[in-house]
Amino acid sequence: MSTQIEQQETETEADEETEPEVESPGDRRRAQRDERQAQEQAQREVEEETLDDDDTITLKVFRYDPEVEGKQEPRFDDFRVPFHKGMTILDALIYARDHYDSSLTFRHSCRQAVCGSDALFVNGRQRLGCKTQISELEDPVRIEPLPHQEVVKDLVVDMEHFYDQMEAVEPYFDADETPDDKLEEQRQTRENREKVKMSTRCIWCGACMSSCNIAAGDNEYLGPAAINKAYRFAMDEREGENRKQERLRIIEQEHGVWRCQTQFSCTEVCPKDIPLTEHIQELKREAVKNNLKFW
Repeated sequence: MSTQIEQQETETEADEETEPEVESPGDRRRAQRDERQAQEQAQREVEEETLDDDDTITLKVFRYDPEVEGKQEPRFDDFRVPFHKGMTILDALIYARDHYDSSLTFRHSCRQAVCGSDALFVNGRQRLGCKTQISELEDPVRIEPLPHQEVVKDLVVDMEHFYDQMEAVEPYFDADETPDDKLEEQRQTRENREKVKMSTRCIWCGACMSSCNIAAGDNEYLGPAAINKAYRFAMDEREGENRKQERLRIIEQEHGVWRCQTQFSCTEVCPKDIPLTEHIQELKREAVKNNLKFW
């Protein structure tokens, strides 16, 4: 009797061992994903082997991630990217992220040099990633986050202080009087429009602030971008006189226009070709005239 029971238990165990495991939908998706990634990786390796050196560009990209163990020490990773005519730094970074390392982090948005999101330090100079042509640079291309800014991750820096400085000059229009008719425009002469036109092109990218040695050593310095924004409103003929006086008092403080040492570094790196140093000097003259007393 006991032998018969043991034989039944053995048969039951054998049946359990031979019973196939049921694959869950999640397991199938993961298996398909792993297979797809393996195929893509194999295809990339084949493509890289067939590329000539003349067809590629090497990116040396700054990497840093304080939240991941093993990536907390800054380093540079190399990416070999296929080159094509018209390729920008942003194009190359997107390719590296999509094909080699999805954790590569950088900011970008409009890709038309309007939003100012992708200001970077490329081959030792502040540049917009979406505007800078690879063909204009020497190989390898060294890409770093903006200097003098706290790095959040990889090529992303903390812009909060920059935005605070921009807000400090109260960058909004404030007239003493407005037309009685709400639909009537506040008119501006063509000459005055030409005077402030260049200052309105600022895209808040932070390149000028990053290049400024004074801003690097004086955290309270308003900086060229903020002072340019003050210029845009102070020189607008539609600005109220009282408001203009208040604005001049803001920019002529200890950490305002007088901290500028006229090094022209901000003007040289501005991606919108704004004559920042010239605007700062003109505001210095306005501040002096504002304090002259003729009695």
